[in-house]
Amino acid sequence: MNRKTLSLLGLLLFLAAPFFAYPVFLMKLLCFALFACAFNLLIGFTGLLSFGHAAFLGSAGYVTGHLLAVVGLPTELGIAAGVAAAGLLGLAIGLLAIRRQGIYFSMITLALAQMVYFAALRAPFTHGEDGLQGVPRGRLLGLLDLSNDLTMYYVVLAIAAAGFALIYRTVHSPFGQVLKAIKENEARAVSLGYEVDRYKLLAFVLSASLAGLAGATKTVVLGFETLTDVHWTMSGLVVLMTLVGGMGTMAGPIVGAFLIIALENKLGDWGTWLSERLGIAWFASLGESVGMVTGLIFIVCVLLFRRGIVGEMGALLESGKRTAPAERT
Repeated sequence: MNRKTLSLLGLLLFLAAPFFAYPVFLMKLLCFALFACAFNLLIGFTGLLSFGHAAFLGSAGYVTGHLLAVVGLPTELGIAAGVAAAGLLGLAIGLLAIRRQGIYFSMITLALAQMVYFAALRAPFTHGEDGLQGVPRGRLLGLLDLSNDLTMYYVVLAIAAAGFALIYRTVHSPFGQVLKAIKENEARAVSLGYEVDRYKLLAFVLSASLAGLAGATKTVVLGFETLTDVHWTMSGLVVLMTLVGGMGTMAGPIVGAFLIIALENKLGDWGTWLSERLGIAWFASLGESVGMVTGLIFIVCVLLFRRGIVGEMGALLESGKRTAPAERT
């Protein structure tokens, strides 16, 4: 089965999904999948490990939520403003962070993201620990009523698909090839005459903007924004999604995001079902042990699936293709 057939089947599955599952939960999955793909563009294809990507997710959510709930902007302008805010923040952080490499780059992004967190905690328009509540969905372009979950789902699906398409096109463009070269051997890229810092900054801003698109869309879907999205644990969560799914693959972050978010939201229900079926009361407490379960999954992936779920599956398929001609000969 070729890639186009798989893509078509995946599209049909997403189109039919809201008729079989809760649309709001599916929209949350799509937003986090886009967030993970935006992060993967930076670490998987450029080799830059950011510990501060939550700043872009949350800042875009706050800007969009404030403009929709307080200022009364149309939904599309609110989302665009959130993306612009995340991009500008990414530019500011990137200009400072790309001057360093390795763990120093990661620590700078973490420190600056924590500054964004404390700004969100103290800023009056964010409402601090209470969060920004009552964000209206409104109407898209004055035509589509987004208060309908089914309509909202297909809008989110279109936004996520556009974001994925942009990432795919970027990775497979000459610009993306330079990013891969920087990841593999930065010194050689410099010797070939490429302005490495400029390419890294552009990748950082693009990744921040896409993370902002995910955050702004999520705020519209859920109708609120809280400090959770700007906390450092959210940055750690997106790292976990990417590593579990498969860093440096196109579909890996999507699989990782779906798995981690599904565990966070459905583990309690699964534990209750197992407790009722097996008669073991301990399973009913699984919902309180999400961190432990995700931690175990991370340990298993690090020890047994170093390339992530999608990466290992791809490696198995490649080895199967190599051994098949050898067996025929």
